[in-house]
Amino acid sequence: MRTSRFAGRQSVAGFTLIELMIVVAVMGILAAIAIPMYGDYVTRSKIIDGTTKLGDYRTQMEKYFMDNRTYLNGAACGPALAVATGNDEFTISCAAAAGPPQTYTVTATGIPARGMSGFKYTVDQANAKTSTGPGGKYTNPTCWAVRKDGSC
Repeated sequence: MRTSRFAGRQSVAGFTLIELMIVVAVMGILAAIAIPMYGDYVTRSKIIDGTTKLGDYRTQMEKYFMDNRTYLNGAACGPALAVATGNDEFTISCAAAAGPPQTYTVTATGIPARGMSGFKYTVDQANAKTSTGPGGKYTNPTCWAVRKDGSC
């Protein structure tokens, strides 16, 4: 802040233009770093919805198998799939094959309207997990990737 002296008294002249420009530049730099990082954090938090649903449904499939000795309920997967609500980030689907060996694959597909276009996570009866994401990010053939670099 700049002060000036006139006849022995002090008056405040305000901020200089250069001081204001420095503040604006610093805020711009901070925003350029913070906004993309916040977007990545939000995406990572949405991925948890899909992986949690896959884990829950896989547990239901194993319980169904223990009770019925099959993963199939007619031509479909044993337990009924939960109906997606407006707050869900992923839809869950299941494909089962008759035996031997009996297999199934549960897939969580990202809902484009919720900002999860291109995300796909899977798990099968052997607990083999895969993940693919948009543009090659969040992709890993051996686990559920929760970070852009494909780490689990």
